[in-house]
Amino acid sequence: MIKDEYCLCHLATGDMLRAAVAAKTPLGVKAKEAMDKGELVSDELVVGIIDEAMKKPSCQKGFILDGFPRTVGQAQMLDEMLEKQGVKIDKVLDFAIDDSILEERITGRWIHPASGRSYHTKFAPPKVPGVDDVTGEPLIQRKDDTAAVLKSRLEAFHKQTEPVIDYYWKKGVVAKLHAEKSPKEVTEEVQKVLS
Repeated sequence: MIKDEYCLCHLATGDMLRAAVAAKTPLGVKAKEAMDKGELVSDELVVGIIDEAMKKPSCQKGFILDGFPRTVGQAQMLDEMLEKQGVKIDKVLDFAIDDSILEERITGRWIHPASGRSYHTKFAPPKVPGVDDVTGEPLIQRKDDTAAVLKSRLEAFHKQTEPVIDYYWKKGVVAKLHAEKSPKEVTEEVQKVLS
């Protein structure tokens, strides 16, 4: 919604990393080496991929960072890179939600890989379980959409990413949103914050 309504480019770092790896770009080759060893991709690499993406014409009106920064160090590197381009983060949306609600939402999510359409077993089920409504192709559940993986991701979030919110709070750019509400209500909150 934000991307379309405000004509911004959407920079989802996970997707960007996977695309760079698939395209075998120089940064993608380095990222694959780290991932194959089970290591995290370095902050420098991720910031480099964002830096490259921001130079595309589609990002000239602005951008949304999705999944980045996840640590204060990344936030500082990002701010330094943006400063060199004469740009700064003007809004951070903190989609605040209780861990237990998030678990129910994440573990019920199913994706149609080709289109990116998503379904939810409880909130937005497909007409036929496990099958995309439009194409009839099978849906998948991402490997990281399990309770066990989510627990680990939430621990990392509370330890590493919550301080990023504080970092940007001190800069006066954080808007706290109540993400446990319905998508329609959250969308209205986002529109108020961004208008």
